[in-house]
Amino acid sequence: MSLDGHLTEFAGLPVQDFTPDTEPDAPLPPAGEVAWAVRSDWGDGGFAQLFDRFVAAVDTTRVTALVIGFWGWDDADGFGARTLVAAADRFPNLRAVFVGDILDEEYHISWIQQGDISPLVEAFPALERLEVRGGEGLELSPFRHDNLKALRFETGGLPAEVVRGVAASDLPALEELDLWFGVRQYGGDSTVDDLAPILEGVRLPALRHLGLQNADFQDDIAAAVASAPIVARLETLALGMGMLSDQGAEALLLGQPLTHLKRLDLCFHHLSEPLMERLRTALAGVEVDLGKPQGAQVEEWDEWDGPMYVQVSE
Repeated sequence: MSLDGHLTEFAGLPVQDFTPDTEPDAPLPPAGEVAWAVRSDWGDGGFAQLFDRFVAAVDTTRVTALVIGFWGWDDADGFGARTLVAAADRFPNLRAVFVGDILDEEYHISWIQQGDISPLVEAFPALERLEVRGGEGLELSPFRHDNLKALRFETGGLPAEVVRGVAASDLPALEELDLWFGVRQYGGDSTVDDLAPILEGVRLPALRHLGLQNADFQDDIAAAVASAPIVARLETLALGMGMLSDQGAEALLLGQPLTHLKRLDLCFHHLSEPLMERLRTALAGVEVDLGKPQGAQVEEWDEWDGPMYVQVSE
């Protein structure tokens, strides 16, 4: 994850940019050998025209991976996703979509207006990977999708309606699920109760990676995960980026065994050194990524009284 650099690889393919600077006669790689990224800019103001140019220049019937970047001023009600949905019949082999590969310097993540993403899911029944950045106005109705393997929402404020939409969806092929919850100030009004169907795992029989991250209620998530049925069949678990404290880490240590995991990602946390050491010892056979604790610049953790915060909000 990086909000400071555009994707250079997506769905196992190198990213090829198509921007307003792309010359009409510029040589382009074979359509199916790259992930295409269509990106507008502030001065352009014509994402629809740029997308039309892209569809005319590239054999979209061979495109398997597509990245929608910044769509300029046309940002109301998920303009990027709506543009793609309107052209769905031109992309019969599309398998992976990223909507909103937008840098912080282009548009803050909390400003990205996604609107209802449900039509995109419905328009591409063969889709295997869907990643979305930005939570302003984001909507998602419960759905069934037989081919989706990876679903990811990166936000500074994930609406509870979207979390409940995911939780109520039937996703028999889903292997990877990542949710960035953010904070209430930017629309992140979820609670741990919204996660109950996900943690139960009945509608997610193939899930092997679960990321519940960037939450101001990260301790509550950790406590719920500690007894969640779905955890026993996970290979990787990510609970970082949020306000995870010693209380949440203690719940993980006292809960069900996590020694079957290949990796536990807790990067960006607010844990004390003693708790970090206990995690390393208890999970000696697991790759535990702790990174650096927030506030670790002070010499003694007992003296730390600074604020706790999530990694990504505005």
